[in-house]
Amino acid sequence: MSEDVSNQHSAQDSSHDGEFERRPVPGRALLGLKSFVGMYAGEHCAGTELMIGILFVAAGVSAFDVVVGLIVGNLLAVLSWLVLTAPIATRARLTLYFQLEKICGRRLVTLYNLANGVMFCFLAGAMITVSATAVGVLVRFPMPSLNDVRPNSTGWVLAVLGVGAVISVVAAYGYKTVSRVANIAAPWMVLVFLAFGVVALRQFIVATDAQIRSPADLWHLASTVIWRGGEPLPGKVKFTFCHVMFFAWFCNMAMHVGMADLSVLRYARKSWYAVASSAGMYVGHFMAWLSASMLFAFQLYQAGLDNDAAVRAAAEAGTLPSPLPGPLAYGACGIAGLICVVVAGWTTANPTIYRAGLAFQAIVPNRSRFAITLLTGGIATVAAMFPALAMKLLEFVALYGLILMPMGAVIFIDFWVFDRLGLRRDYAERAGISFNWAAGLAWFGTLAFCLALVYLGPTIDWLEARGVLSLSASTKALLDRFHIQIYFVSLPGWFVAAVLYIVASKLYQRKTTATTPAVSTAD
Repeated sequence: MSEDVSNQHSAQDSSHDGEFERRPVPGRALLGLKSFVGMYAGEHCAGTELMIGILFVAAGVSAFDVVVGLIVGNLLAVLSWLVLTAPIATRARLTLYFQLEKICGRRLVTLYNLANGVMFCFLAGAMITVSATAVGVLVRFPMPSLNDVRPNSTGWVLAVLGVGAVISVVAAYGYKTVSRVANIAAPWMVLVFLAFGVVALRQFIVATDAQIRSPADLWHLASTVIWRGGEPLPGKVKFTFCHVMFFAWFCNMAMHVGMADLSVLRYARKSWYAVASSAGMYVGHFMAWLSASMLFAFQLYQAGLDNDAAVRAAAEAGTLPSPLPGPLAYGACGIAGLICVVVAGWTTANPTIYRAGLAFQAIVPNRSRFAITLLTGGIATVAAMFPALAMKLLEFVALYGLILMPMGAVIFIDFWVFDRLGLRRDYAERAGISFNWAAGLAWFGTLAFCLALVYLGPTIDWLEARGVLSLSASTKALLDRFHIQIYFVSLPGWFVAAVLYIVASKLYQRKTTATTPAVSTAD
């Protein structure tokens, strides 16, 4: 921020680090397009890409499904930032948390902060796991396999503790310094991710003695060898075009559909600056995912696992290769690959722990941010010891977006629809209440609806297997029709949240009376 701002603004911002946490961002603090291009490119080319790309191959994805699915899904994600998030961000210019507080009330936002903080902890834990796999290459201790749930060696626990401790302390002490390092490292990491893809492609060409004279030759290699489709690895869900498209669209659902990036895009001079998100989607969520997936695909090919029968035999013998970023990166780019893995995990986990600490501090504002951030890092580190968190990253990211999505629908409907329906916007602020039950019903009701669709079938199967429940074949067939995998449930869930919020608000606002005059949210 500028040093010569007025004393009034300085005093107002001093208690909130000059981040305009409880008032609209003024015109003097707005940023240009370049700032958002760099931010999105850096944030979305990081540690998560190393695991997600690998897990696509483990899910048995085909070339068409992964390439075209990512092109379409990432386009939908960019459009979500552009159409849903940015117009509200550049009109209200408020943080997500303050906007939710005006709509939902302080007590409901506290619950939201708790859920947000816990999800951030687990996400940071997965990234600490990624960095620890690089340490394992150097120290040579036993590392987790594909289906491990608990830590499998003392060396693994110590590596996770060491990486987690360093990241947590830096997040607590010097986030500004780390963010500068991350911005410096981002262009280099992009080049290393590109190198992963180039090296893996060359390895495939040499190993298969392929003659690449045209794009058609390259596509033939990709579709018959690299991403050949077939059965997924044991314990993984088979991915199709729709899985890839919806995952690419909704893996950042919390940020665009869930409106978390209101806090970022409120600094944009124009709402169309949200197109900068394409830098993250097509560098990190396209090029980096494909590059990482090619590394693991080549490892499977080298092991002779180039057909379903061989995969099944290896699974039965317990000889399936582990999809760990550290060894894969080292095999492709040596020490530079290991450094990339460590830095990629670092640049993701550090700001994530910092954000989680802020979410938790909002619940207990009288506590030290330093202490809260250290505690948050400790939770993330403990989570990182359990490899199932990283191995189930696809499912976790989908669940994370699902949990926070309904509040995005609440904000959208409140901002654009309520005036047209004759309902009061920012109802908690105007009515002087701390818990807007209409918003709470929309959140909890949507989650109950979506989770029932996802987990009702598996729960019934589990109960039947243990003799607790017995259903007829016709009843089971009926229930199976309503079972939706977690990757697809968020889209209908958004509309459920919107309808619930409108209906509940009509009933709720009749019983209470606003106590403050209308306040415009326009900039």
